[in-house]
Amino acid sequence: MPKVTFLPLNKTVIATEGDLLIEVARKHDIFIDAPCNGSKTCGKCKVRISSGEVYTQKNLHITQEEIDNGYVLSCDTRIKSSDITVELINIESSALNNMQIQSISTERDQLIFENSRKQLIDNDMEFGTYVKKDYIEIGLPNLDDNISDFDRLKREMRTKLGYSQVFMRLPMLRKMPFILRNGDFKVTVTHIPRGKRTTVVNIELGNTLDRLFGIALDIGTTSVAASLVDLYSGKLIGRASAGNAQMKYGADVINRIIYSTKKEGLDKLNEAIIKDTINPLLQKMYKEADVDMEEVIAFVASGNTTMTHLFLGVYPDFLRMEPYIPAFLRAPFIQAGQLGLEVNPETFIYIAPNIASYVGGDITAGVLASYIWADSQNTLFIDLGTNGEIVFGNQDFLMTCACSAGPAFEGGEISSGMRAAPGAIEEVKINDLFSAPIIKIIGEKSPKGICGSGIIDLIAEMFKNKIIDRRGKLIKDNGNPRIKVDEHGIGSYIVASKEEWPDINEDVCITEVDLDNFIRAKGAVYSGAATLISSLGMSFSELDRVMIAGGIGNSLDIENSIIIGLLPDIPRDKFSYIGNSSLIGSYLTLMSEDARKKMECIASQMTYIELSVYPSYMDEFVSACFLPHTNTDDFPSLSSLLG
Repeated sequence: MPKVTFLPLNKTVIATEGDLLIEVARKHDIFIDAPCNGSKTCGKCKVRISSGEVYTQKNLHITQEEIDNGYVLSCDTRIKSSDITVELINIESSALNNMQIQSISTERDQLIFENSRKQLIDNDMEFGTYVKKDYIEIGLPNLDDNISDFDRLKREMRTKLGYSQVFMRLPMLRKMPFILRNGDFKVTVTHIPRGKRTTVVNIELGNTLDRLFGIALDIGTTSVAASLVDLYSGKLIGRASAGNAQMKYGADVINRIIYSTKKEGLDKLNEAIIKDTINPLLQKMYKEADVDMEEVIAFVASGNTTMTHLFLGVYPDFLRMEPYIPAFLRAPFIQAGQLGLEVNPETFIYIAPNIASYVGGDITAGVLASYIWADSQNTLFIDLGTNGEIVFGNQDFLMTCACSAGPAFEGGEISSGMRAAPGAIEEVKINDLFSAPIIKIIGEKSPKGICGSGIIDLIAEMFKNKIIDRRGKLIKDNGNPRIKVDEHGIGSYIVASKEEWPDINEDVCITEVDLDNFIRAKGAVYSGAATLISSLGMSFSELDRVMIAGGIGNSLDIENSIIIGLLPDIPRDKFSYIGNSSLIGSYLTLMSEDARKKMECIASQMTYIELSVYPSYMDEFVSACFLPHTNTDDFPSLSSLLG
């Protein structure tokens, strides 16, 4: 059987003749970036065959020069009978930067979370955990008092704490005899009360009343963010994020749903999110904060409808087929032990309720955190993540829709795109038509790619400097040395070249295909918002505020976003960025039963509209696929730029 050696990992695996190269890599946990999940449309799974022969085909994503040097698309290449050596391209920028765990400074986050907590209290909602801990000294058993351990514990909790009924599940029952005796029957009991009834979820040696922790989690399609919270004070004691390891199976939810239908596909996707993404995040936070997983006893997660299905291992394929029915909108409480999450196995997992197939619990949590529901102002809430979800409303009504923006805002399906991680270009300024752009890089000295906010800046700057026209096509006859054209006639603009940045292996660039993808993504968001508002007989001029949430980050430039037609041309002081609203909503729900009830209320009150049933939507979308829009009257402040 042929052997496949992957460099620079120096990992050799056994394959079968006819195997698809990308599937060989996936089978052996080797990451190859494939946002389109092998549909041959993105060109990001490019590798180099340095020795041996393969079955492959010519593709528009690979130049003749690259073909001559052994480059192939791994999604369009099959194994022959001989051994081969495969060089992974840009493994540092694609794999490590998308997958590595980053600790996040909690100082700024603490202020955001504290402000959310203050707003919650200002709206007459209680803030504080529902989990209780009590230290109990239980009388030692003897021949005269020989009732069972469980009865002895229940007796103490009845007489000293006032509970009429005490429950315990099997895993806890198995641990209890040893803990009681090792602690000389002096233990701290963690339990979840409901009136006079309570359920014991943990027993610890001695007095540990000062230690009680929970997890707030945002399961994004591209990125996963987690916070470790002190349940007594509500303070963040840890925060980390990482790329969603499911990226290896596709950048967007549709490609992952399709992959879930393959043999063992659903199990692989479930393992990727829990074993390969969430658990490493938890381990890192525990280590840095000196917390034991058994001390983590509360857990709230939010994510879009597809992500929550994959998180629970629930078959999601019916989400993408008419009439688009999910298996669930509100998930039951689930014990962590059933999912293999590295928290106390008795912990109940609460998942923010979904609204529809393509509007999930991340939006419900985001609306909770935005406090739209408590304000009379007409508010447009836009989540600029991998999936474009929009909410419009106030304290009297909430309307929502989803638009097929795709992964472009998180760098997906963009040649040099990446999520907002170290090495990503997050800001771009072009002062001279022929000189290198001025760029700001996240956390490192050299650029490895460009994230969503950087792409918005870049397109706006290219448009202002007449490097591209209103269709997003490069103006190739102006003699700009930073514009290159390949053998297929597809142009690209070099943002950062290998000559300018010796530490990078490949130019950071944006191609005309990338520009088209991004303009379609921004057009989907703008047209979705316009259709949602017009469905109520209103217009952008009637907005009191626009709140931007999602992974695109604080570097989002509002002016540039308006220039490219992503956001409406209204007074700039109406715009604000509220951070990862999904994570904030999970945090509030973790710390407040009132917040959880309000979230359930929001989910039941939100009205979902299906954009495809509105005849005007497609016309609006087509009009929005220009810079900034075909109807320039909607962008009066840009009149001088547009001529």
